[in-house]
Amino acid sequence: MPTGVALRDPREQLFEAAERVLLRDGPHALTSRAVTTEAGCAKGVLHRHFTDFDAFLAELVRDRVGRVRAQADTLLAAAGSGTVIGNLTGVLTELFGSVAGAIVGLLIFRDDLRARLRETTPVGIPILSEAAAMLTAYLARERELGRLDAAADVDVLAPTLIGSAHLIHADRTGAPPEAAAVRKAVTAIVGGVVRETGVVRETGVVRETGVVRETEGEAG
Repeated sequence: MPTGVALRDPREQLFEAAERVLLRDGPHALTSRAVTTEAGCAKGVLHRHFTDFDAFLAELVRDRVGRVRAQADTLLAAAGSGTVIGNLTGVLTELFGSVAGAIVGLLIFRDDLRARLRETTPVGIPILSEAAAMLTAYLARERELGRLDAAADVDVLAPTLIGSAHLIHADRTGAPPEAAAVRKAVTAIVGGVVRETGVVRETGVVRETGVVRETEGEAG
């Protein structure tokens, strides 16, 4: 009798199974057997589509890096709308609250995987490097639009934001951090260079002409 179940899109379903294992059990538990068991298929299915497990993991990371790049296009298109702090808080929460944050842990855990990915990400850690590039481009655009101080050093601000958000989300065994914690860090890092005009009202936040000012209560 056939072993396992038929997969409509084997590669994507194996990727999704790997993500579930990674999020639930951590990088140390991510093995080819764990992935195929999670996907409900025979172990040989993975090796029919990938030369070995490291090749599978490398393709998983490259696929998710592509999603970060798509996210970068969306963020850049949002420049000039909403608020700088709100936009940054949203993208950082989405990035590190998703499987992307868990994949960063996997990359730190597996030196051989990072080495294999040097061809596409020659410097830094995949996903973190693309995320930093995404924020740099967005902040540069907001600076061009006059919503950031002209002297704002976006090449320093972007990795600082990435590092802070990563640390906030680092303990994946505990409860997910609240968005307020991410917003607080973002405000501390970029609040001094934000130059948004007009008044934008959000839940619990009032932003006025000039430097952004945060309040604890509801906007009145």
